[in-house]
Amino acid sequence: MFGKRKKVDETKVADLVSMLGGVAFFDGFSPDELRRVAELAEEMSADEGALLIDQGRVGQECYVIAEGEAGVLAGDELIATIGPGSIVGESALIEHRPRNASVVATTPMQLIVFDTAAFKTLLSEMPKVHDRVMATLAERYRPRS
Repeated sequence: MFGKRKKVDETKVADLVSMLGGVAFFDGFSPDELRRVAELAEEMSADEGALLIDQGRVGQECYVIAEGEAGVLAGDELIATIGPGSIVGESALIEHRPRNASVVATTPMQLIVFDTAAFKTLLSEMPKVHDRVMATLAERYRPRS
């Protein structure tokens, strides 16, 4: 089951900035950049077994994993296991298409959530976010030999 999504209030921004600094996806971000990310983010927890992303549904948010692990499934086939620092769900927001895989929490998780508007703001305001998302997509869709 999901914990409640909550906007980060001003008193917790510093805590989230500190947490973001420890997430691989945000390596090399300045304190000001991390603060802006925190202003746009929501925090969420998920229990083991929670369905984060449902294959075939239209995406409204993406997640950066702060803690925990999840399985990525195409149909019933496990195609990847992902953990802290991974971003998921961004493809559907960029392509404006249904989700191409499901993501299920395999451990309890702490997540950083961006809705469509916040994600688009991050991409347009922060070249680092844009570049990392594009690199993630390129790696994910690169043919394997």
